Amino acid sequence: MKCALVGSRFFGASVFEALRKEEGIEFTSVVAPAEDDRLAKAARAAGVPLHVLENPKFVPGEAIAEGTDLIIAAHTHARVSDEALARSRLGGIGYHPSLLPRHRGIAAVEWTILEGDPIAGGSIYHLADGWDAGAIAAQDWCFVAKGETARELWERALAPMGLTLLSKVAHHARLHGALPAFPQDPRFATKAQMIRRSVVLTEEVTSTTTSLVVSIVGADRHGIVSSLADRAQRYGANWAASRMTRIAGEFAGMVHFEVPRENADALANALRGLESSGLQVVVAKSDGAKVSDSMKSVELELVGDDRVGIVSSLTKILAERGISIENIHTEIVRSGVSGKQTFKIGAHLLVPAKLSVDDLRQQLGTLAHEMVVDIALGEKPAPDAST
Repeated sequence: MKCALVGSRFFGASVFEALRKEEGIEFTSVVAPAEDDRLAKAARAAGVPLHVLENPKFVPGEAIAEGTDLIIAAHTHARVSDEALARSRLGGIGYHPSLLPRHRGIAAVEWTILEGDPIAGGSIYHLADGWDAGAIAAQDWCFVAKGETARELWERALAPMGLTLLSKVAHHARLHGALPAFPQDPRFATKAQMIRRSVVLTEEVTSTTTSLVVSIVGADRHGIVSSLADRAQRYGANWAASRMTRIAGEFAGMVHFEVPRENADALANALRGLESSGLQVVVAKSDGAKVSDSMKSVELELVGDDRVGIVSSLTKILAERGISIENIHTEIVRSGVSGKQTFKIGAHLLVPAKLSVDDLRQQLGTLAHEMVVDIALGEKPAPDAST
């Protein structure tokens, strides 16, 4: 049976190595998000054709070789297009680390912990329209240990479970020429939305690139994001960061492109050309600015039960210590099961260099204890001077 593997990182590489040992299974291609990804390196070392995605969120038809029997998705956040699925005789399957339809979404393991689930599990599902909504091919479960973190649960139980389940379903497909398929019951579906981290739109760029920050507003319709991606690709731009949403039928988005300096004006004009289709487009151009040596970049993440005063208390502590908030995102997520409201903050901070992250973490610990929230800090490493 000829398979195409779409994936990334350790789990994708582990699935690749495991299935290569299965009798009667060969790979027509491997699809990875970057040249230096662990799965990409494994495919190259094994001499398997490699397709590196231009858009890490989308797998086009040409990424899948003709004659493929089955597409396997292993740790990928890219949507496998209908054109790609059409090239595979049996379509595609993916591994999701939850007992679908519970915790559909990108942060299933995190939400398993946040919701206090005593039991977790993994599902092999058919790639189809919808958010992890395809028919189930196989499932298994495990207990969640007391005090276990999302990463610990993934490494101890859910990653090995996924490897076993994918091997089991691929073996079944090879022997029977078909895949098991049991529809999900939508009554029990919950969403495991991403626990958002701040998106930094003012990253340092090299002297040969220009940053374009593009704001788009207009009536929501199919193809807006594709139009942006096509223009970026045409002028050799890197899609560095973005935030998009649909509000009251309107599409609103902001995208940060890094584009070769000689192509910046042409790309800006091409993006403004979208106004002819009814969109409002604003393009801001910058060659970027380095953070002062007296400041350092720090990412902050806060998660806790929703209550009045979290933002006020947090921002007061930061202001008293001379910390600037460069970017902040807040969100309230309601659980479809318990009805509990969880409040989340993701922020990018500029912290005085003399204030250590450990000291700031200790100072914020009092707030976390008083308001029963979790606060995580991570210092953004400075760029390598040799690059």
